[in-house]
Amino acid sequence: MATIISHSAEETFRAGRDEAARVRAGEVLALVGDLGAGKTQWVKGLAAGLGSDATVTSPTFTLIHEYPGGRLPLYHVDCYRLERPEELLGIGLDDYLDGRGVLVIEWADKFPELLPPAARWFRFRIGEGDEREIA
Repeated sequence: MATIISHSAEETFRAGRDEAARVRAGEVLALVGDLGAGKTQWVKGLAAGLGSDATVTSPTFTLIHEYPGGRLPLYHVDCYRLERPEELLGIGLDDYLDGRGVLVIEWADKFPELLPPAARWFRFRIGEGDEREIA
């Protein structure tokens, strides 16, 4: 497992942007980490790396954001406020597993049973100060 140590929000953004060069249509990226660990900042970089000029924000209250306009569409889901797997299915998870874009799920560890076996997991940890560990 590769680990990146980020020392700033800009470095976390760059790590996401760098990951964009590796993602392919149909991939599911499962993000895990506490509030403030850098998940959404990383997704901002991922979207930019895919070529989207959309303003990326956390979908905590809307649950899903779609970012078209890049090399691949990016679907950004946040499970923080969801309590049951049925809620995630009810907002159309299956529709985003169609293989056309990249699906990123924050708080994916809440419902791992709903994710495909090939999902790639990223763990975000808060270090000292602005340091973040991405594994």
